[in-house]
Amino acid sequence: MTEVKAEPGSPLATVLSQLDDDQAQDIVTIPLEGKSSIADHMVIASGRSTRQVASMAQKLAERIKKDGHGPVRLEGLPAADWVLVDGGDVVVHLFRPEVRSFYNLERMWAFGDAPPVASGNA
Repeated sequence: MTEVKAEPGSPLATVLSQLDDDQAQDIVTIPLEGKSSIADHMVIASGRSTRQVASMAQKLAERIKKDGHGPVRLEGLPAADWVLVDGGDVVVHLFRPEVRSFYNLERMWAFGDAPPVASGNA
């Protein structure tokens, strides 16, 4: 996949910065412009446990709102195996590694261009 550059101050930059702060693993950014009208970017990342996934989702939602990028919807709490953070222009999928490997969203959205995601620690 091609490297996606986030414009400083953009919703994508906010998301990537917060995920980095929260030590998210295996962060992948997929540009959706021209592929889907749901958002401009999709970000997929993993947390080591349901507790970390839930914490990342809540902090990310707060940061998106605080930085003025609009309302945020969270789906998948409190189970936190897979949490969807809908930030409007950026949709974020946060997974536990085993669940991420099972659904393999990267491959689906890259239309077969992405390698399968290995479960386990990278």
